[in-house]
Amino acid sequence: MTENVTTHQAEQDARNEAIKIYVNGRIVPRAEAQISVYDSGFMLGDGIWEGLRLYNGKWAFLDDHIDRLFEAAKAIDLDIGLDKAGVIGALENTRIANEMKHDVHARLMVTRGVKIRPFQHPSLSRSGPTIVIIMEHSRPSLPRPIRLATVPHLRGLPMTQDPKLNSHSKLNCILACIAAEKAGADEALMLDVHGFVNTTNACNFFIVRKGEVWTSTGDYCMNGITRQNVINLCRANGIPVFERNFSLVDTYGADEAFLTGTFGAQTPVSQIDGRSIGDGKMGPVTGQLRQLYKQLVDRETA
Repeated sequence: MTENVTTHQAEQDARNEAIKIYVNGRIVPRAEAQISVYDSGFMLGDGIWEGLRLYNGKWAFLDDHIDRLFEAAKAIDLDIGLDKAGVIGALENTRIANEMKHDVHARLMVTRGVKIRPFQHPSLSRSGPTIVIIMEHSRPSLPRPIRLATVPHLRGLPMTQDPKLNSHSKLNCILACIAAEKAGADEALMLDVHGFVNTTNACNFFIVRKGEVWTSTGDYCMNGITRQNVINLCRANGIPVFERNFSLVDTYGADEAFLTGTFGAQTPVSQIDGRSIGDGKMGPVTGQLRQLYKQLVDRETA
């Protein structure tokens, strides 16, 4: 059986052993980056995060990511303790300390802070928040297109755990990924509460049928920044694009399928539930969108 790959697969880079990490205002060597076992993020997954990519010394779509972070913080009633300029400053200081210029991935995490007792009530988080920024030299390295398997795990309803939140509570998606791997696939294709195709455990999902690009309605998936950029690129370049409900039957008959995310941009899909998608290789529309996205990033970070 072909070895599993992931949408976040990257080249090994020895420089990552010596990275410096931002922890609550201090930038420390990797081995010294520590948080309390009483931290609400560690204990309960009570926190939010953003993933960002650095190109040519600039963070791509930075304002969009920071806006999404602060919107999520407001939604879960978490005081970040810094304004937007302060968060950007922390990000930049960490980049400068690491002397990073290109092909870098950052994970910016904010939790509700350290609890005085090991229970869930947010009032027990008396010191914080906890802010951690991890940056790694990270060049995507995908040896082949991704294989997906449909799993029974659904993305939640807004009144349970809103799927639009980039929260630390990722167990549902982790279980979906495990189920997909048990089925011999790389990642999970997740349906929405009505049984329509929705997203994967880690990325947003698109198909191409007869030159048209389809993605979910967006009601039950992460409000992906790369997802929206792909939709915008389609509209700007005369590629028909639809946010709509569609089924597994529609998906199995697609000419192409691809995933979107900050790390991998547009990741081709070769197989879903053992069925080949197109010829199993990256299709022409996916290739075109990859090129258009690269041009967009180049303009954004020029």
